[in-house]
Amino acid sequence: MDNSVFLVFQNKVFWATLLGWVTAQTIKIVINSIKERKFNFRWLFSTGGMPSAHSSGVMSLATAVGIQQGFDSAIFIVTFVFAVVIAFDAQGVRRSTGQQAEILNKIMDDIYWRRKIQEDRLKELIGHTPFEVFVGSLIGIVIAAIIML
Repeated sequence: MDNSVFLVFQNKVFWATLLGWVTAQTIKIVINSIKERKFNFRWLFSTGGMPSAHSSGVMSLATAVGIQQGFDSAIFIVTFVFAVVIAFDAQGVRRSTGQQAEILNKIMDDIYWRRKIQEDRLKELIGHTPFEVFVGSLIGIVIAAIIML
């Protein structure tokens, strides 16, 4: 059996990216648990909220690649552009989708109470505020710097 598949676990860029995402998601779970005064298993894999785990993961990836390959390398530019697109998507398109879901849920509540129609609610917390993206990105950069240096 070829052991080269397991070489990914020796890759610092992999670990920096994974730890960037896990750190932000863990912080999000702690914040939500404190605010709600309970733990919800769904928060382990939820999207939206403070901080952005998406932004943390991709910024950690870009930073780790920049440290390893050089900030003037083509692969850094690719990962950085990828990270910026993900961050803008997290606060733009996905946030708008969440706001639309909130409005649709209000409409569904109104229909339910007037006509006794019951429908499943849409997930409203999908995207991020610019601040949540900023904090997630900062976490990712710091984690990558710690892992890679």
